[in-house]
Amino acid sequence: MRREPAARIIGKRSWGDFHLLRLESPDLAAGASPGRFLMIRTSDGFDPLLRRPLSLHDAGDVWIELFFRVAGRGTALLAEKKEGETLDCLGPLGRGFRMDGFGAGRTAWLIGGGRGVAPLYYLARTLISRGAGVRVFYGGKTSAEIPLREKFESAGIPLDCATDDGSFGFAGFVTALLERALEGGRPDGLFACGPDAMMKRTGRMALGLGLPAQLSLEAVMGCGFGACWGCVHRIKKDDGGQWRKICEDGPVFGADEILWEEA
Repeated sequence: MRREPAARIIGKRSWGDFHLLRLESPDLAAGASPGRFLMIRTSDGFDPLLRRPLSLHDAGDVWIELFFRVAGRGTALLAEKKEGETLDCLGPLGRGFRMDGFGAGRTAWLIGGGRGVAPLYYLARTLISRGAGVRVFYGGKTSAEIPLREKFESAGIPLDCATDDGSFGFAGFVTALLERALEGGRPDGLFACGPDAMMKRTGRMALGLGLPAQLSLEAVMGCGFGACWGCVHRIKKDDGGQWRKICEDGPVFGADEILWEEA
C-alpha cells in the first residue's frame, strides 16, 4: 500500500459524464497491474469526506490512467480537476486479475458494462503483450455510454459493442451478445467488470459451460484497505459462505467463488 500525494495530472479527455485522467507518478506506476485500484481524495476539505475508489485504466513506466463516470459529488469534483493539478492517491490497492497461463495460443474474452470497462483496456493490452488472443465485449445503455470504443479500436483490440437501445452495435444487453458469441466458439477464460446484473449473468454462463471466469466486483468503499469492513460480499466456503472484503480480498474473484443474492 502506498500514499503518493503528488500524482500530477498530465492529460485529460472527456465525453459528457465520462472522463479520463492521465497522472504522472513513477511510484503509482511501479505498483500497477490490471484489476488493482486507487483511492482518490477529491476535495481538500471534508465534503466529501471519503476517498473515491477508481480502477487503473492503463499504466506505463511513469504514468497511470483513470477512467470514471460522474456519479455524485466526489466524482463531479474530480472531473473539474485540470492539467497541472495534483491528486492525493492511496494505492495501488487490491488483488487484480490473475493472468497465469494466458500466453501464446490462449484466448481471453473480456466483458465490460458502462464504467465497468475501466480496468479492461489495461488488461487487454497486458494479455496481448503476453501473446494471448483477446476479444472485448463492451456494453452500455446508449452509444454515449460506450465512449472508449475508438480507443480500443485504435489500439487494435478486437471489439464487439452492444447498446440496450440499439443506437450502436448489437441491440440488447452485452450479456446477450456474449451468449450469442459463445454459441460459435469458446475462449480459454472470461474476465468481466460491470453492474451486478451483468456480472451475475456472465458468471452463471461461465459456470454452465465450465469456463474459468474472473469477475471484478464494484462496491462503495470506506477506507480501501480492509479496516472498515464497508465493502463486503459473500464468498463460498465449505459451510455455505463467508463475508470477504472486496477492497482487500478482491476486487477480483473467481465466478465459482461468488454467492449472489437472489432477487
